[in-house]
Amino acid sequence: MGAHAWLFLGLAVAGLLALALWAGSLGDRDPFDQTVYEDTIVKFGVTASMFWGIAGFLVGLIIALQLAFPNIFYFEQLGWTNFGRLRPLHTSAVIFAFGGNVLLATSFYVVQRTCRTRLAGGMWPWFVFWGYNLFIVIAGTGYLMGVTQSKEYAEPEWYADLWLTIVWVAYLLVFLGTIWKRKEPHIYVANWFYLSFIVTIAMLHIVNNLTLPVTLTGSKSYQLFGGVQDALTQWWYGHNAVGFFLTTGFLAIMYYFIPKRVQRPVYSYRLSIVHFWSLIFIYIWAGPHHLHYTALPQWAQTLGMTFSVMLWMPSWGGMINGVMTLSGAWDRLRTDPVVRMMVVALAFYGMSTFEGPLMSVRAVNALSHYTEWGIAHVHSGSMGWVGFISFGALYCATQWLWKRPSLYSLKLVEWHFWLATIGILFYIVAMYFAGILEGLMWRAYNEYGFLEYSFVETVEAKHISYIIRALGGSLYLTGALIMAYNLVRTALGHGAAAEGTRPVDAPAAATLQPAE
Repeated sequence: MGAHAWLFLGLAVAGLLALALWAGSLGDRDPFDQTVYEDTIVKFGVTASMFWGIAGFLVGLIIALQLAFPNIFYFEQLGWTNFGRLRPLHTSAVIFAFGGNVLLATSFYVVQRTCRTRLAGGMWPWFVFWGYNLFIVIAGTGYLMGVTQSKEYAEPEWYADLWLTIVWVAYLLVFLGTIWKRKEPHIYVANWFYLSFIVTIAMLHIVNNLTLPVTLTGSKSYQLFGGVQDALTQWWYGHNAVGFFLTTGFLAIMYYFIPKRVQRPVYSYRLSIVHFWSLIFIYIWAGPHHLHYTALPQWAQTLGMTFSVMLWMPSWGGMINGVMTLSGAWDRLRTDPVVRMMVVALAFYGMSTFEGPLMSVRAVNALSHYTEWGIAHVHSGSMGWVGFISFGALYCATQWLWKRPSLYSLKLVEWHFWLATIGILFYIVAMYFAGILEGLMWRAYNEYGFLEYSFVETVEAKHISYIIRALGGSLYLTGALIMAYNLVRTALGHGAAAEGTRPVDAPAAATLQPAE
């Protein structure tokens, strides 16, 4: 068996033994006790989210500097420092480690409060948390060692994928079990979005990672699909990983944390239901727009483009619903930087979900495809929408979980907000400029019908944009470090005890009831 597979096996066995020993150390405490919420695991999730977020942002800054100054962090004898290995480490750390732990923590927090019951499954939520983070470690170390199946956002090899499938099924059962034994008759809309994210990601992960291992004792495998079928399956997965991991999951966060923070009901509960079902139906079909001008059949490209354009309206419906939830509490934008951060997240969500359908149109895609424009689009959504709504949720959850009357410092939240916002603007403006310039240079011909610019000239033209991007990334990372300091000080501080830790005593929150 390969060294990396042995590492995985050792960590899995050690983790399961540690979990069993920890369960045995509980003594008289019943892990199935329904009189209190299981908040310890949520605290672990918040802590893991912040750790992985900073790690992912740091690796992103390193590879941004590598693109601007290629000799930085490059050592010929150390392959694990190469851009080709660090880039998937960055994407997986930010999407699956940071984003995934935010979703685990918030889903466990929200489903307990909105169902007024403890997490189902006893020790199973702990298995989900530690099993998922074991997957992150195995995937990340595999990238650095060159163990990868070379599929974007799906790089881990077969044994890591198999482990994640087991963990994810356990996650689904815990979430469904909690909803099943709820004491609140109504299933709040945030749980709909969480459940759709869990179910759809399971389907996408299983189908896209159907592989045949070369041996059962080695790490190498080959895809079950090939050629254009493999490409279509990959971008069915890749697009919907964005659609259901980075969109519906974080919309669930929006539908809970914004109303709770501003103490207002959702603007239109009816709109949230329309938003949910239209998004679920349309999003799954939009993946082929990633394969314009390829060997994919024209009808499939057109189908993907059509559904992508249709996505604009339900996406903006959700954005409007979130923003209008502040009706009657607009002053909170001025007085509460956490609320401001979450509303700006919605603004970036609106911008990204308008730009996505625009870029799916073949005429626009002819200019934007394969250029830095795509990088700008992805990061306006990931840094602006996913990042800011996650930061807002972590600020809220830390204050509520550790029962503090307020955060350690709202002034530090202000600093975080402005540093991150300026960092995003530096990043995306530089990449939009570089992408459009790059696309136009690729399309330029001279009077003889030859290309006007060589490839190296197009790279040279982007150099200043790469430097500005690295500057923007450094500002964003600095803001995240300030946030980590603020959260640690909040958790270690002293505050008044908060109500609502016992589901048998806690009434359903009025702000979570339908507004219509």
